Amino acid sequence: MLDKLEAIQDRYYYLEEKLSDPDVLSDMKQFAKINKEYKDLSEIVDTFKEYKLTAANIESAREMLKDTDPEMKEMAQLELETLQPTLTELDEKIKYLLIPKDPEDSKDVIFEIRSGTGGDEASIFAGDLYRMYNKYFETQGWKTEVLDENPGSVGGYNKIVLEVYGADVYGKLKFESGAHRVQRVPKTEAQGRVHTSAATVVVMPKFEEEEIDIRKDELRTDTFRAQGAGGQHVNKTESGVRFTHLPTGIVAESTDSRSQHKNREIALQRLYVKIKEAAREKSYLEQKDKRKSLVGSGDRSDKIRTYNYPQNRLTDHRINLTLYSLDRVVEGDLEEIVQSLQRAENAEKMKGSDE
Repeated sequence: MLDKLEAIQDRYYYLEEKLSDPDVLSDMKQFAKINKEYKDLSEIVDTFKEYKLTAANIESAREMLKDTDPEMKEMAQLELETLQPTLTELDEKIKYLLIPKDPEDSKDVIFEIRSGTGGDEASIFAGDLYRMYNKYFETQGWKTEVLDENPGSVGGYNKIVLEVYGADVYGKLKFESGAHRVQRVPKTEAQGRVHTSAATVVVMPKFEEEEIDIRKDELRTDTFRAQGAGGQHVNKTESGVRFTHLPTGIVAESTDSRSQHKNREIALQRLYVKIKEAAREKSYLEQKDKRKSLVGSGDRSDKIRTYNYPQNRLTDHRINLTLYSLDRVVEGDLEEIVQSLQRAENAEKMKGSDE
Protein backbone atom coordinates (compact mmCIF):
# COMPACT_ATOMS: atom_id res chain seq x y z
CA MET A 1 0.00 0.00 0.00
CA LEU A 2 2.86 2.41 0.80
CA ASP A 3 4.29 2.04 -2.73
CA LYS A 4 0.90 2.91 -4.16
CA LEU A 5 0.65 5.98 -1.92
CA GLU A 6 4.13 7.15 -2.93
CA ALA A 7 3.10 6.86 -6.58
CA ILE A 8 -0.07 8.86 -5.89
CA GLN A 9 1.99 11.54 -4.14
CA ASP A 10 4.38 11.73 -7.13
CA ARG A 11 1.40 12.11 -9.44
CA TYR A 12 -0.01 14.85 -7.21
CA TYR A 13 3.21 16.89 -7.38
CA TYR A 14 3.39 16.36 -11.16
CA LEU A 15 -0.17 17.72 -11.54
CA GLU A 16 0.73 20.66 -9.29
CA GLU A 17 3.50 21.60 -11.71
CA LYS A 18 1.23 21.17 -14.73
CA LEU A 19 -1.29 23.61 -13.25
CA SER A 20 1.29 26.40 -13.56
CA ASP A 21 2.27 25.40 -17.11
CA PRO A 22 1.33 28.25 -19.55
CA ASP A 23 0.10 25.74 -22.16
CA VAL A 24 -2.30 24.22 -19.62
CA LEU A 25 -3.42 27.62 -18.32
CA SER A 26 -4.33 28.69 -21.87
CA ASP A 27 -6.51 25.58 -22.41
CA MET A 28 -9.49 25.79 -20.03
CA LYS A 29 -10.71 22.27 -20.82
CA GLN A 30 -7.31 20.72 -20.06
CA PHE A 31 -6.87 22.95 -17.00
CA ALA A 32 -10.26 21.88 -15.58
CA LYS A 33 -9.45 18.20 -16.14
CA ILE A 34 -6.03 18.42 -14.45
CA ASN A 35 -7.37 20.58 -11.63
CA LYS A 36 -10.13 18.06 -10.90
CA GLU A 37 -7.65 15.17 -10.67
CA TYR A 38 -5.36 17.32 -8.49
CA LYS A 39 -8.21 18.10 -6.08
CA ASP A 40 -9.32 14.45 -6.05
CA LEU A 41 -5.82 13.37 -4.94
CA SER A 42 -5.29 16.13 -2.37
CA GLU A 43 -7.10 14.43 0.54
CA ILE A 44 -5.20 11.16 -0.01
CA VAL A 45 -1.85 13.00 -0.13
CA ASP A 46 -2.64 15.10 2.98
CA THR A 47 -3.70 11.98 4.90
CA PHE A 48 -0.59 10.10 3.74
CA LYS A 49 1.64 12.98 4.98
CA GLU A 50 -0.11 12.86 8.36
CA TYR A 51 0.30 9.06 8.43
CA LYS A 52 4.05 9.29 7.75
CA LEU A 53 4.51 12.00 10.40
CA THR A 54 2.59 9.94 12.98
CA ALA A 55 4.58 6.81 12.12
CA ALA A 56 7.86 8.77 12.52
CA ASN A 57 6.71 10.11 15.89
CA ILE A 58 5.88 6.57 17.03
CA GLU A 59 9.37 5.46 16.03
CA SER A 60 10.86 8.34 18.04
CA ALA A 61 8.72 7.45 21.07
CA ARG A 62 9.91 3.83 20.86
CA GLU A 63 13.51 5.05 20.89
CA MET A 64 12.71 7.17 23.95
CA LEU A 65 11.45 4.05 25.74
CA LYS A 66 15.06 2.80 25.74
CA ASP A 67 16.08 5.83 27.80
CA THR A 68 17.12 5.12 31.38
CA ASP A 69 15.38 8.24 32.69
CA PRO A 70 11.99 7.11 34.19
CA GLU A 71 10.31 10.44 33.30
CA MET A 72 11.41 10.18 29.67
CA LYS A 73 10.12 6.60 29.52
CA GLU A 74 6.79 7.65 31.00
CA MET A 75 6.50 10.50 28.50
CA ALA A 76 7.30 8.12 25.64
CA GLN A 77 4.69 5.62 26.85
CA LEU A 78 2.00 8.30 27.07
CA GLU A 79 2.86 9.51 23.57
CA LEU A 80 2.64 5.97 22.18
CA GLU A 81 -0.76 5.48 23.79
CA THR A 82 -1.97 8.59 21.97
CA LEU A 83 -0.26 8.01 18.63
CA GLN A 84 -1.06 4.31 18.07
CA PRO A 85 -4.86 4.80 17.83
CA THR A 86 -4.27 7.83 15.58
CA LEU A 87 -2.13 5.72 13.23
CA THR A 88 -4.82 3.01 13.13
CA GLU A 89 -7.47 5.62 12.28
CA LEU A 90 -5.29 7.11 9.54
CA ASP A 91 -4.65 3.64 8.14
CA GLU A 92 -8.41 2.99 7.92
CA LYS A 93 -9.00 6.41 6.38
CA ILE A 94 -6.37 5.75 3.69
CA LYS A 95 -7.94 2.39 2.85
CA TYR A 96 -11.29 4.16 2.50
CA LEU A 97 -9.82 6.92 0.32
CA LEU A 98 -8.16 4.35 -1.95
CA ILE A 99 -11.51 2.71 -2.79
CA PRO A 100 -11.94 3.31 -6.54
CA LYS A 101 -14.51 6.03 -7.10
CA ASP A 102 -17.31 5.53 -9.59
CA PRO A 103 -16.42 7.94 -12.42
CA GLU A 104 -20.14 8.64 -12.84
CA ASP A 105 -20.42 10.04 -9.29
CA SER A 106 -19.31 13.52 -10.39
CA LYS A 107 -21.97 13.78 -13.10
CA ASP A 108 -25.11 15.90 -13.20
CA VAL A 109 -28.39 13.97 -13.34
CA ILE A 110 -31.80 13.72 -14.91
CA PHE A 111 -34.13 13.24 -11.94
CA GLU A 112 -37.66 11.89 -12.33
CA ILE A 113 -40.47 11.48 -9.78
CA ARG A 114 -43.75 9.72 -10.68
CA SER A 115 -46.81 8.98 -8.61
CA GLY A 116 -47.47 5.26 -8.13
CA THR A 117 -50.27 3.32 -6.45
CA GLY A 118 -52.61 5.33 -4.26
CA GLY A 119 -54.48 7.67 -6.60
CA ASP A 120 -54.62 11.34 -5.58
CA GLU A 121 -52.63 10.66 -2.38
CA ALA A 122 -49.77 9.21 -4.50
CA SER A 123 -49.65 12.43 -6.54
CA ILE A 124 -49.60 14.50 -3.34
CA PHE A 125 -46.77 12.31 -2.01
CA ALA A 126 -44.83 12.75 -5.28
CA GLY A 127 -45.18 16.51 -4.72
CA ASP A 128 -43.95 16.15 -1.14
CA LEU A 129 -40.90 14.19 -2.39
CA TYR A 130 -40.17 16.91 -4.95
CA ARG A 131 -40.34 19.57 -2.21
CA MET A 132 -38.06 17.46 0.05
CA TYR A 133 -35.48 16.91 -2.68
CA ASN A 134 -35.61 20.54 -3.79
CA LYS A 135 -34.73 21.67 -0.25
CA TYR A 136 -31.87 19.15 -0.19
CA PHE A 137 -30.59 20.41 -3.57
CA GLU A 138 -30.52 23.94 -2.12
CA THR A 139 -28.42 22.82 0.89
CA GLN A 140 -25.92 21.28 -1.55
CA GLY A 141 -25.73 24.44 -3.68
CA TRP A 142 -27.04 22.56 -6.75
CA LYS A 143 -29.07 24.17 -9.54
CA THR A 144 -32.17 22.63 -11.16
CA GLU A 145 -34.13 22.99 -14.37
CA VAL A 146 -37.61 21.49 -14.71
CA LEU A 147 -37.96 19.67 -18.06
CA ASP A 148 -41.50 18.39 -17.71
CA GLU A 149 -44.27 18.50 -15.12
CA ASN A 150 -47.71 16.95 -15.01
CA PRO A 151 -49.57 18.22 -11.92
CA GLY A 152 -52.00 15.98 -10.03
CA SER A 153 -55.70 16.88 -9.99
CA VAL A 154 -55.72 17.69 -6.25
CA GLY A 155 -52.09 18.78 -5.85
CA GLY A 156 -48.63 17.31 -6.19
CA TYR A 157 -47.50 15.68 -9.42
CA ASN A 158 -48.32 12.70 -11.58
CA LYS A 159 -44.82 13.19 -12.99
CA ILE A 160 -42.03 15.74 -12.77
CA VAL A 161 -38.68 15.53 -14.57
CA LEU A 162 -35.76 17.87 -13.94
CA GLU A 163 -32.04 18.23 -14.46
CA VAL A 164 -29.84 18.76 -11.41
CA TYR A 165 -26.44 20.44 -11.82
CA GLY A 166 -23.55 20.74 -9.36
CA ALA A 167 -20.68 18.94 -7.66
CA ASP A 168 -20.91 15.14 -7.19
CA VAL A 169 -24.65 15.12 -7.86
CA TYR A 170 -24.97 11.52 -9.05
CA GLY A 171 -22.68 10.28 -6.28
CA LYS A 172 -25.20 11.52 -3.70
CA LEU A 173 -28.48 10.95 -5.54
CA LYS A 174 -27.87 7.55 -7.17
CA PHE A 175 -29.25 5.74 -4.11
CA GLU A 176 -32.66 7.41 -4.51
CA SER A 177 -33.80 5.32 -7.51
CA GLY A 178 -36.65 2.98 -6.67
CA ALA A 179 -40.08 2.89 -5.03
CA HIS A 180 -40.75 5.21 -2.09
CA ARG A 181 -43.71 4.22 0.12
CA VAL A 182 -45.69 6.54 2.41
CA GLN A 183 -47.94 5.54 5.32
CA ARG A 184 -50.16 8.34 6.63
CA VAL A 185 -53.73 9.62 6.89
CA PRO A 186 -54.47 11.28 3.53
CA LYS A 187 -56.02 14.75 3.46
CA THR A 188 -58.81 13.18 1.43
CA GLU A 189 -59.55 10.54 4.12
CA ALA A 190 -62.58 11.44 6.26
CA GLN A 191 -62.34 8.44 8.63
CA GLY A 192 -58.77 9.16 9.79
CA ARG A 193 -57.41 5.81 8.58
CA VAL A 194 -53.76 5.34 7.63
CA HIS A 195 -53.28 4.61 3.92
CA THR A 196 -50.26 3.35 2.03
CA SER A 197 -49.31 5.06 -1.24
CA ALA A 198 -46.19 5.09 -3.39
CA ALA A 199 -44.14 7.17 -5.76
CA THR A 200 -41.12 6.19 -7.82
CA VAL A 201 -37.84 7.99 -8.36
CA VAL A 202 -35.40 7.42 -11.21
CA VAL A 203 -31.96 9.07 -11.14
CA MET A 204 -29.92 8.94 -14.33
CA PRO A 205 -26.34 10.24 -14.75
CA LYS A 206 -26.05 12.83 -17.49
CA PHE A 207 -23.31 12.06 -20.00
CA GLU A 208 -21.74 14.46 -22.46
CA GLU A 209 -22.51 13.45 -26.02
CA GLU A 210 -18.85 12.71 -26.78
CA GLU A 211 -18.83 10.23 -23.85
CA ILE A 212 -21.65 8.18 -25.32
CA ASP A 213 -19.84 5.61 -27.43
CA ILE A 214 -22.78 4.35 -29.52
CA ARG A 215 -22.22 4.18 -33.26
CA LYS A 216 -24.79 6.13 -35.26
CA ASP A 217 -25.17 3.30 -37.78
CA GLU A 218 -26.33 1.07 -34.90
CA LEU A 219 -29.22 3.39 -34.07
CA ARG A 220 -32.72 3.68 -35.50
CA THR A 221 -34.37 7.02 -34.74
CA ASP A 222 -38.13 7.62 -34.75
CA THR A 223 -40.00 10.82 -33.97
CA PHE A 224 -43.65 10.83 -32.90
CA ARG A 225 -46.35 12.87 -31.24
CA ALA A 226 -46.58 12.39 -27.49
CA GLN A 227 -49.76 10.84 -26.13
CA GLY A 228 -51.53 12.92 -23.51
CA ALA A 229 -54.18 15.51 -22.90
CA GLY A 230 -55.36 17.15 -26.10
CA GLY A 231 -54.29 20.67 -26.94
CA GLN A 232 -50.86 20.45 -25.36
CA HIS A 233 -48.06 21.87 -27.50
CA VAL A 234 -46.10 18.64 -27.16
CA ASN A 235 -48.92 16.76 -28.93
CA LYS A 236 -49.17 19.13 -31.90
CA THR A 237 -45.65 18.47 -33.13
CA GLU A 238 -43.53 15.35 -33.47
CA SER A 239 -41.36 16.30 -30.51
CA GLY A 240 -41.18 12.77 -29.04
CA VAL A 241 -37.99 10.87 -29.90
CA ARG A 242 -37.38 7.12 -29.75
CA PHE A 243 -34.01 5.41 -30.25
CA THR A 244 -33.57 1.69 -30.92
CA HIS A 245 -30.12 0.17 -30.46
CA LEU A 246 -30.07 -2.42 -33.26
CA PRO A 247 -27.37 -4.80 -31.88
CA THR A 248 -29.21 -5.28 -28.55
CA GLY A 249 -32.80 -4.30 -29.37
CA ILE A 250 -32.79 -1.88 -26.42
CA VAL A 251 -35.27 0.99 -26.84
CA ALA A 252 -35.39 4.37 -25.10
CA GLU A 253 -37.60 7.38 -25.73
CA SER A 254 -38.46 10.79 -24.35
CA THR A 255 -41.46 13.10 -24.48
CA ASP A 256 -40.33 15.03 -21.40
CA SER A 257 -39.69 18.29 -23.22
CA ARG A 258 -41.50 20.37 -25.80
CA SER A 259 -38.22 20.58 -27.68
CA GLN A 260 -37.36 17.70 -30.01
CA HIS A 261 -33.67 18.56 -29.58
CA LYS A 262 -33.96 18.22 -25.80
CA ASN A 263 -35.91 14.97 -26.15
CA ARG A 264 -33.19 13.57 -28.43
CA GLU A 265 -30.64 14.36 -25.73
CA ILE A 266 -32.72 12.76 -22.95
CA ALA A 267 -33.60 9.68 -25.02
CA LEU A 268 -29.92 9.17 -25.92
CA GLN A 269 -28.96 9.45 -22.24
CA ARG A 270 -31.60 6.86 -21.32
CA LEU A 271 -30.47 4.52 -24.07
CA TYR A 272 -26.84 4.74 -22.98
CA VAL A 273 -27.74 4.05 -19.34
CA LYS A 274 -29.90 1.06 -20.37
CA ILE A 275 -27.07 -0.38 -22.48
CA LYS A 276 -24.60 0.08 -19.61
CA GLU A 277 -27.06 -1.52 -17.16
CA ALA A 278 -27.57 -4.50 -19.50
CA ALA A 279 -23.79 -4.99 -19.74
CA ARG A 280 -23.52 -4.68 -15.95
CA GLU A 281 -26.30 -7.24 -15.43
CA LYS A 282 -24.55 -9.63 -17.80
CA SER A 283 -21.37 -9.18 -15.77
CA TYR A 284 -23.30 -9.96 -12.55
CA LEU A 285 -24.64 -13.17 -14.07
CA GLU A 286 -21.17 -14.21 -15.24
CA GLN A 287 -19.72 -13.51 -11.77
CA LYS A 288 -22.37 -14.88 -9.45
CA ASP A 289 -20.37 -14.12 -6.33
CA LYS A 290 -20.30 -10.43 -7.26
CA ARG A 291 -22.37 -8.38 -4.83
CA LYS A 292 -25.25 -6.36 -6.17
CA SER A 293 -24.70 -2.64 -5.73
CA LEU A 294 -26.87 -0.67 -3.34
CA VAL A 295 -27.80 1.46 -6.31
CA GLY A 296 -29.93 -1.46 -7.48
CA SER A 297 -31.43 -1.65 -10.91
CA GLY A 298 -33.42 1.55 -10.60
CA ASP A 299 -36.48 -0.64 -11.17
CA ARG A 300 -39.70 1.05 -10.08
CA SER A 301 -40.68 -2.11 -8.17
CA ASP A 302 -37.58 -1.97 -5.93
CA LYS A 303 -39.09 -0.71 -2.65
CA ILE A 304 -36.26 1.20 -1.05
CA ARG A 305 -37.78 3.42 1.62
CA THR A 306 -40.86 3.87 3.82
CA TYR A 307 -42.04 7.21 5.21
CA ASN A 308 -44.31 6.53 8.21
CA TYR A 309 -45.89 9.80 9.36
CA PRO A 310 -47.84 8.56 12.45
CA GLN A 311 -44.58 7.25 13.97
CA ASN A 312 -42.37 10.06 12.56
CA ARG A 313 -40.28 7.18 11.19
CA LEU A 314 -38.21 6.71 8.05
CA THR A 315 -36.87 3.27 7.13
CA ASP A 316 -34.37 2.56 4.36
CA HIS A 317 -34.88 -1.14 3.67
CA ARG A 318 -31.56 -1.72 1.88
CA ILE A 319 -29.37 -1.01 4.91
CA ASN A 320 -31.98 -1.47 7.68
CA LEU A 321 -31.64 2.18 8.65
CA THR A 322 -34.46 3.55 10.82
CA LEU A 323 -34.68 7.20 11.87
CA TYR A 324 -37.37 8.77 14.06
CA SER A 325 -36.88 12.20 12.52
CA LEU A 326 -39.14 12.09 9.48
CA ASP A 327 -40.24 15.67 10.19
CA ARG A 328 -36.65 16.83 9.55
CA VAL A 329 -36.11 14.52 6.57
CA VAL A 330 -39.12 15.86 4.64
CA GLU A 331 -37.68 19.35 5.15
CA GLY A 332 -34.63 18.30 3.13
CA ASP A 333 -32.38 16.92 5.91
CA LEU A 334 -31.18 13.90 3.90
CA GLU A 335 -27.46 14.02 4.60
CA GLU A 336 -27.47 11.32 7.31
CA ILE A 337 -29.30 8.93 4.97
CA VAL A 338 -27.01 9.72 2.02
CA GLN A 339 -23.86 9.26 4.11
CA SER A 340 -25.14 5.97 5.60
CA LEU A 341 -25.77 4.61 2.11
CA GLN A 342 -22.35 5.78 0.89
CA ARG A 343 -20.65 4.12 3.88
CA ALA A 344 -22.53 0.87 3.26
CA GLU A 345 -21.55 0.86 -0.41
CA ASN A 346 -17.90 1.60 0.44
CA ALA A 347 -17.91 -1.20 3.03
CA GLU A 348 -19.11 -3.57 0.30
CA LYS A 349 -16.36 -2.33 -2.03
CA MET A 350 -13.74 -2.85 0.68
CA LYS A 351 -15.00 -6.42 1.30
CA GLY A 352 -14.80 -7.07 -2.43
CA SER A 353 -11.21 -5.79 -2.62
CA ASP A 354 -10.19 -8.00 0.34
CA GLU A 355 -11.49 -11.20 -1.26
